[in-house]
Amino acid sequence: MTLLLSQSQVSLKVEQGTLYVAGDAGMATAAELAAVGSKWLKATELNAVALDFSGVQKASSAVVSVLFEWLRTCQACEITVSDVMLSAPLERLAALSEVEALIHSPTLAR
Repeated sequence: MTLLLSQSQVSLKVEQGTLYVAGDAGMATAAELAAVGSKWLKATELNAVALDFSGVQKASSAVVSVLFEWLRTCQACEITVSDVMLSAPLERLAALSEVEALIHSPTLAR
């Protein structure tokens, strides 16, 4: 496991090709979270990754924005996103926002 970001409210680690986000990520931490994750994605030599937001227990549109930033980075770097895991609050927010099809699209895995 490699810890990429550790703040009082949120942490980001990578293990076996999965980026794990945990804590109460929100507006205050979203920009740094997105930047650190994107930097790692651009530097990795992996062809496939998973994005795990199941440790985020507070629904936030800022976290969904981080997810979409990472999906765009993966697409630009030709990295297959093998899986996207969301916590129950984030799943509800994605459904309410009608973006779950974009998150769980079969086109994510190339």
